[in-house]
Amino acid sequence: MLLPLPRILNPSRNPVLCFSRAGYNTWAASIKDASSPHKALTIYCHMHRCSIPFDSFSILFTIKSCTPLHDPILIRHLHSHLLKLGFNSHVYVATCLLNAYAVTSFEDASRLFDEMPQRNTITWNTMITGYSRSGDVDKACSLFDEMPERDVGSWSAVITAYVNNGRWDNGLSMFREMMARGEQKPDQVTVGSVLSGCAHMGSAGLLAGKSVHGFVVKNGWEVNVEIGTVLVDMYAKCGFLKNACRLFDLMPERNVMTWTALICGAAQHGYSQEALTFFNLMQEFGVKPNETTFTGVLNACAHTGLVDDGREFFRMIDGCGLEPRIQHYGCMVDLYGKAGLLEEAYAVIRGMKFEPNVVIWGSFLSACKEHKQFEMAERVVEHVLREVRPENDGGVYSLISDLYVLNEKWDDAERIRKLMVSKNVRKARGSSFIRTGE
Repeated sequence: MLLPLPRILNPSRNPVLCFSRAGYNTWAASIKDASSPHKALTIYCHMHRCSIPFDSFSILFTIKSCTPLHDPILIRHLHSHLLKLGFNSHVYVATCLLNAYAVTSFEDASRLFDEMPQRNTITWNTMITGYSRSGDVDKACSLFDEMPERDVGSWSAVITAYVNNGRWDNGLSMFREMMARGEQKPDQVTVGSVLSGCAHMGSAGLLAGKSVHGFVVKNGWEVNVEIGTVLVDMYAKCGFLKNACRLFDLMPERNVMTWTALICGAAQHGYSQEALTFFNLMQEFGVKPNETTFTGVLNACAHTGLVDDGREFFRMIDGCGLEPRIQHYGCMVDLYGKAGLLEEAYAVIRGMKFEPNVVIWGSFLSACKEHKQFEMAERVVEHVLREVRPENDGGVYSLISDLYVLNEKWDDAERIRKLMVSKNVRKARGSSFIRTGE
């Protein structure tokens, strides 16, 4: 059964919608230009109730309009209808439907892909992106290898799949292979994905990032806000703040993400005063900060011990119409903890709207250890042992063990160590991609 026709779209009540049944283009345009998915859907239902024949465009525009609703039941409903209408073998309609399934029910998308009699490059790219979103990078790459024909979107999709799932070196290798083959020229999406991967690799990806920057300059690309922002982010995260600032100054246009990249990069590498200066300039230019901006600013306060400023910035989050996120609470715990204000840090944790994660507990226990506040640590130790899964972070277990040792509670320290052995807890080794100097 199709969705019921809203009363307002009854032809007798709304003569404006009584187009000629032969006016396919008019109906398709009405769906395409609908101001909301619900309005597009009501027009679609109206066509069905009035027995107005559908064409591929009206079907396409309806599916596209309804995709942002993320409603798998609705998409299945439209799927069943287009099967009845005989559009199942239409490659463009099927690809549009595949994209809708990919963002609502990837299992259904996989089934549809396997059943499609015809596929085009966009179809393959959609599935690669879908597997990337689901975290199955190997399957995404397998599909890329099976593709009979690739375009620049195919390369961008597989590079993005690697980068978004933390396999930055593989993404960089794939970009180099793309350049070596010379079959397709990278576009802004490709370049943006590669630079994002280089940013996460620190100095290990800096040389590649500079090479990509050179590619942009050599090909005469305008350093617009999108490309400029990822370049600023790459240089800032790699610790090359001077390069980031030079590029920032040369950009003809900047947005909140550009400012945030500079602020977070400065805060990450200990340039706390500079980060706060950038934040003040950002406000003077009338750019409204977002959640990530405040994370960078609060990190800068934590690194420098600016407790009063940190409190003010935390209150400012609400003033900007934003909701404090768990990372903001984590920054405040870190700020209070480093300043030795353990009671305030504990009050922040207890007042959180979220369940504290392993990062927050680790930050709190580290502060207890540094300031030798063993009684404060013992308030939360048993709770942390119950709530934190050892496979998530063995470092918290090591912290608890160290706290017992420093407090000369040898039996408890031995109990934690035996617990670590029994649960096969291992502390991850520290590493750094950053080199000193610019």
